[in-house]
Amino acid sequence: MSPEAVERALAMDRAWLDRLRANWLALADCAVFADLTSSRLGALGKLRRRVLETGERLRSLGADRGWIPHPRERLKNALASALGLREALDELRRASGAVDGGADRELFVAKLETLVDAVDERLAQFECAWAALLDTQYRDPAEGP
Repeated sequence: MSPEAVERALAMDRAWLDRLRANWLALADCAVFADLTSSRLGALGKLRRRVLETGERLRSLGADRGWIPHPRERLKNALASALGLREALDELRRASGAVDGGADRELFVAKLETLVDAVDERLAQFECAWAALLDTQYRDPAEGP
């Protein structure tokens, strides 16, 4: 596996990452300042923690991996970040189910779906490219391309 191919695969679309960040910021603002209620004690605090965790996973996805010396480990780290983001979004969706009232409930749900849609728009492409590069390392050269 060539280091140049790994660098090309890890180069993420800056405009897409900026859009993810903007969508997450709008969601975080809504989670903290909007009129949301829950009949379950502590559910809104848990929801806000899930929003923060999702932001941390977004940050990890777009982070520079130049500090990781081996190209294979860079790819594995990127795949782990993608998986972490997907898991964080799943947990956030589950936590959002506890929001059962408030004037801004539908707004929050819409912002969450906007973020999920934006992630889904490109993340699978990156995951497939990274997995394919990792797979080339294990393919038997006698098998051909």
